[in-house]
Amino acid sequence: MRFATNLQSDERNRLSNELLEFAVELARGAGDITLKYFRRKPETATKTDGSYVTIADREAEAYIRRQIGERFPDDGILGEEEGESQGRSGRRWIIDPIDGTFAYVHGVPFYGVLIGVEIDSEMSVGVINIPALGEIVSAAKGAGCYLNGEPARVSQTARLEDALVLCTDFSACERYGFGKAAELLQSRARTSRTWGDCYGYVLVATGRADVMLDPVMNLWDCAAVLPIVEEAGGTFTDWRGLRTAGGGNSIATNGLLFDEVMGLVSR
Repeated sequence: MRFATNLQSDERNRLSNELLEFAVELARGAGDITLKYFRRKPETATKTDGSYVTIADREAEAYIRRQIGERFPDDGILGEEEGESQGRSGRRWIIDPIDGTFAYVHGVPFYGVLIGVEIDSEMSVGVINIPALGEIVSAAKGAGCYLNGEPARVSQTARLEDALVLCTDFSACERYGFGKAAELLQSRARTSRTWGDCYGYVLVATGRADVMLDPVMNLWDCAAVLPIVEEAGGTFTDWRGLRTAGGGNSIATNGLLFDEVMGLVSR
């Protein structure tokens, strides 16, 4: 029985490594597509929610979907631009071809390609490529987090008064009912900045920031981030403190600050 269990564990690890390596390859390829248009005034439209979509978004997502379909034809895919296609394998790829399209359109390099893999309802693999900065952060459940192939860990900041707190847009916190909490966090933190979208979570996972907030998030914004932050030693939850990629909003911490942050958020 123990031998059989070890075999099953080895097979899971092998598959997890295969999926992670492939996800990194996909994120790198999609990132190269985005760089073709970056700072070159790409064809851009405005969606019904007011956000941007560019030709680079569409081409990058089409590339990712095509590659997944060839390699893992039974897997499901959920993407921001093309919706969902059902699978039969128990795996679902959740992709955001350009997270931070506002930054992308304005020539700011803090945008990223996000690829997450959900296995049997668990966010198990995550990759974030920040193409314009040459940073790829990757993680698989139980295997750790890596920045460009080197181990990455969250910071050791233990007090909010010493912390760097990030948010994509602090003013949006008020619009979504988190204004008081955001003000408290900013007032207690040593410093706050708006190095936002996926790059804020990259900074938390790699120990360069301590807390990242977003008052509104979609599943494709969170799927890759959850395993990355957790494997780096941090926490990724919604504003209620629940561990989820589907809560509609998110807070990432270095773990040491989680209780203090949530104590302020829940006031």
